[in-house]
Amino acid sequence: QVQLVESGGGLVQPGGSLRLSCTASGSIASINAMGWYRQAPGKQRELVAIIIDGGRTEYTDLAKGRFTISRDNAKNTAYLQMNSLKPEDTAVYYCNVRARQVLSSRFIDYWGRGTQVTVSS
Repeated sequence: QVQLVESGGGLVQPGGSLRLSCTASGSIASINAMGWYRQAPGKQRELVAIIIDGGRTEYTDLAKGRFTISRDNAKNTAYLQMNSLKPEDTAVYYCNVRARQVLSSRFIDYWGRGTQVTVSS
């Protein structure tokens, strides 16, 4: 199995910053992509940013210019640096990892339990 542990959420004032971390552990043979999604109350889960094996990154419009995704391959950890936070960024942020387990040929999506980010004065 593959387990994901997220951390770094919390309460921050508008204009502030937070850095989220997501560490994958377990019987991992390979990770193809790591990404961050978020879900605000009453809304669907949406993609924030993704980093693909090799370092290519993709951002949705809500993240461009404010958020930066990075990855430490040695630690199987992804980070989301969030700057200039706005109240509308308030949501539960979920880590997603597309990984292949040892002795398997398939890549499967795994999800963390989420970390709450609240932007409020």
